Amino acid sequence: MSTNNEAVAEAPKKKFSSAALKNYLPFIGFVVILLFFAVATNGAILTAKNITLILSGGYMLMIAACGVWMIMTMGCLDFSQGSMLGVSCAVVCALSKVNPVLAVVGGIATGAAIGAVNAYFHVNRQIQSFIVTMCIMFLLRGVCAFITTESPVNAANYVVQLNSMPLLMGITVAVLVVTYVVTRFTSLGHNLKAIGANERAARFAGIKVQRTKTLVYVAAGCITGLAAFVNAIKVGSVTSTAGNMFETQLLIAMVLGGMPINGGARARFSNVVVGVLSYLVLQKGLVMMGFTTEIQQLILGVVFILMVTVFSERSANQVIK
Repeated sequence: MSTNNEAVAEAPKKKFSSAALKNYLPFIGFVVILLFFAVATNGAILTAKNITLILSGGYMLMIAACGVWMIMTMGCLDFSQGSMLGVSCAVVCALSKVNPVLAVVGGIATGAAIGAVNAYFHVNRQIQSFIVTMCIMFLLRGVCAFITTESPVNAANYVVQLNSMPLLMGITVAVLVVTYVVTRFTSLGHNLKAIGANERAARFAGIKVQRTKTLVYVAAGCITGLAAFVNAIKVGSVTSTAGNMFETQLLIAMVLGGMPINGGARARFSNVVVGVLSYLVLQKGLVMMGFTTEIQQLILGVVFILMVTVFSERSANQVIK
């Protein structure tokens, strides 16, 4: 009799331990990646110069990841982020010749408009998010190619002069803090997870699902529009390849951070920070080890599949909305 009671008592403990380990796995993965490349590069990746390069290459990714995290928490996807970044950056560069404030507002407004289009077709027309955003991705890629056919769209000279680590780091941290506070201390964060876990149940619980989804897609567009301004500061112009593969980088970073591909209650804001940092270190480490672009893509693909396998909620039997 006592043996049975001990077994019953140990069962929840084992379940808790397994869940706790899964929660900490992204942090463990980040440490393992960092230590591996520290050894493989003889500590070169940990020098101040390389750390600065890693951070400077991740501002846009970290900013845009905040919006993508909110979308994925609802169980949705957004493949239009790269093209959205390119078009928004073109608007920023063009308007920067008129007024700096207008350039920032224009970039954010462009991202918001594209996010609203995504929301309309997904929320109002009930088309799955990955189908809508893939169509928008190809459409915007064509727009970006068209407006840069004859020559790149260059920003005003003062825009590039804003390229300083304190400014870009400040913008990035501000976006992270605001996103965290809003999703942690308001009902929005709870609503996103509820929608991701079970959209029908969330609707019965009184959550205005359509309005929440629309708000999040527009907000994510605004955030990517701000990331476009950061891109203009760093690059100073826009070509037809602007934002190319950006959505793929975001998705890999999210998965590396432990983000469940179908969202829900297991989504944590730490997915953004840990995931982006893990991706940046992994990418920089592979470059420093001399791997070709093809081999880098192969390794990133294998890592992506492994992490999706670990963090997908198979028991929930969900699909991407």
